[in-house]
Parts: sequence; structure tokens; C-alpha cells
Amino acid sequence: MSETSNCDMVHRLTHEGKEIILVGTAHVSKESVQLVTSVIYEEKPDTVCVELCETRYQAIINKDMWLNTDIVKVIKEKKSFLLLSNLLMASFQKRIAKKFDIKPGQEMIEAIRAGEAAGAKIYPSDRDIRITLSRIWHNMGFWGKTKLLFQLLLSLGEVGDITEEDIEKMKQEDVLETLLAEVGKSLPVLKKILIDERDMYLAQKIKSAPGRKIVAVVGAGHVKGIKSFWTDTIDTDSLEQIPPKSRLSDAVQWIMAAGIIILFSLGFYYGGAKAGADMITWWIIITGLLAGLGALLAMAHPLTILSSILAAPLTTIHPLIAAGWVSGLVEAFSRKPKVRDLESLPEDILSIRGFWRNKVTRILLVVAFTNLGAAIGSMIAIPLMIKML
Repeated sequence: MSETSNCDMVHRLTHEGKEIILVGTAHVSKESVQLVTSVIYEEKPDTVCVELCETRYQAIINKDMWLNTDIVKVIKEKKSFLLLSNLLMASFQKRIAKKFDIKPGQEMIEAIRAGEAAGAKIYPSDRDIRITLSRIWHNMGFWGKTKLLFQLLLSLGEVGDITEEDIEKMKQEDVLETLLAEVGKSLPVLKKILIDERDMYLAQKIKSAPGRKIVAVVGAGHVKGIKSFWTDTIDTDSLEQIPPKSRLSDAVQWIMAAGIIILFSLGFYYGGAKAGADMITWWIIITGLLAGLGALLAMAHPLTILSSILAAPLTTIHPLIAAGWVSGLVEAFSRKPKVRDLESLPEDILSIRGFWRNKVTRILLVVAFTNLGAAIGSMIAIPLMIKML
């Protein structure tokens, strides 16, 4: 059962004898901060649910969390894109919040503070952001991933045109959805993973939270979805699974690798040693130079640029290795991030210059841009090789 109070952003729900007060907020709104605080003080709940996963909750209560980031481990575990995406989204939110003189996610911070003051248990209720991004990544093709990366990079632009009225409109959307609106038009799967799945997850987590009286603080864009799934029993474990790479995808990669080798062989067979050698030469030049250009655009170390040029011709053929992973590791060892880079990360991600200046984010950009350059190089080189037969 549910009932909406006079305030459009406060909704009263019930579940198995529990009273749940659902508060919809904008993540960068002063009014939302005040609303959250007043509701918690007035209701004196047993539990305060916040739209944070455990990772983001720990980041709030542990300000030095960044100091434990192992960038080499991030690259080896193929999580560079996940970390870069998270930082780009944080940048978008932080810059809007800075313009309106509030902290990003201040309503969640105040919910935690007010809840603790009221003696309530704090209960992070959102799905881990890394799982959400991983599920998106596994459901997108190459061009979808490219569009996603550039949409996130475009979010580094100015936020000067955003007004208080725009902030109110954001109350009706998820922050991720706002950022990825253009990509989402051509990729409906984004809405399913970003919004629908998290609505289901939040609904179940809030219902299962401990206590008889619960205040749940979520982005206003999730309220409608949470209420629609309120009477359903959701299997949250299934929503936390990262889909395995499909056998078809693996097969396609190996087939493409074999196809490139066959092209080289056909070049030698039909055109002789010179034609075969020319094909290999052009493959090395095109894939290597474009991968190197990607590293250069990320302002990589000279050794990193060289490594990307040397690695790309081989890694573009081998399905299990990526040029960006090689260049990222070389960049990490050539310009090893220092404690001050990690300490300045929250400030550096507020600007384009900061992303390129900070050694942590520059490594992530090196990985992304090198991989993109190598992939484009392959797409250019293959048709050229076919014409040379």
C-alpha cells in the first residue's frame, strides 16, 4: 500500500507491518537537503536507507579511500573503463553542485548524519556502481562503447548554462540517465540496466531493511519505479550477476584474428613475398600509428606512446590482449601516481585539464584512447589489405 503526502517528494508505503517513508530528491539540490533532514528528524526512524552502494557509502565516510587505489591492479583486472566512467560521472555531479554552492550528494551525506544523530541504522540500498557499469559494458558493441565514452567525456564541458529550473528537472531523472541521454536513445538496454534494474533492486533492499519504521532517501527519478515494483518479490542476486562473455563474441574475435592471418597468407600466396610483406607493413603502420596517436592524445609518456605503437599490430590480432592494457601499464610504471595525485583527484576531476594533468586519470585515458585508436586502425587496415590481394 502507498500514500503520497502533501509534499510531492515524500511517499508513505507499507510492507509486512513496516512503515516506509520514501523521500525523492535531486542529488544537487539545496531543497532536497533540507527536506531529507526535516523528514528524518520528524519521523525518528529505526533505519535510514540511502541510495548508495557499499562502495560509495565507504567513500563518503572514509575520505582517504582514494589513497588505497591500486591503478596497476585496475588495469590488470580490465576495470579501467569502469573507474574512468565513475570519475567522469562524479565530475559532472561535482561541477553542478559547486555552481550551486552545495556538495555533490549532500542529501545523502545529510541523511547519514541525521540518521546517526537520531540513532538510526544506516543501510546502503543501491547496487554497486561497478556492477551497473559492468552490465552496461557487457551489453554494448564497439560503437556503443565508443559513443558512451565520448558522451561521458563531453560531460566535462561547461555547466554554466544549467539553471535552478534545470536542477528541478533533474529530479525526474537519474544522474546517469541525464548524462547518457543521447546514447540511450539508440541503446534502450541502457535504460533497462541504469533505471529499471536499479528500481527493482532498491525496492527489494528497502523492503528488506531492518526496523519497523524506515526512511528511504533516493533520487526522485527512482520513486515511480520503486513504487511500481513494490509488491513484487525481486531476486537481487540475479541483478548482481555480471553476464559472462558470450561464446559467440569469443568466437567472432578468434575468427577475425584467424581471418587477418589468412589475409596475410593469401597475400604471400597470390602476390608473392613482396605483396605479403607490403600487407604486413601496412598493418603495422596503420594499427601502430593510430594506437600511438590515441596515446598521444592522452598526453602519455614517450615510452608509453612507443609501447602502444609496438604493441598494437600484435594485440589487434590476439583476442586476449589489448593495446591499451599494455600502454596503460607502461604509463603506470613510467609515471607512477603519487599520494598527492590521489589526494588531488576529487579536485582534478572538476576540469578537462585536471583529468589530463592527474596521473591516475591520465593512465585511464591512455588505456581508453589507445584501445580506441588500435580498433579504428584495424577497421581501416582490413579493407586496405583486401584491396591489395
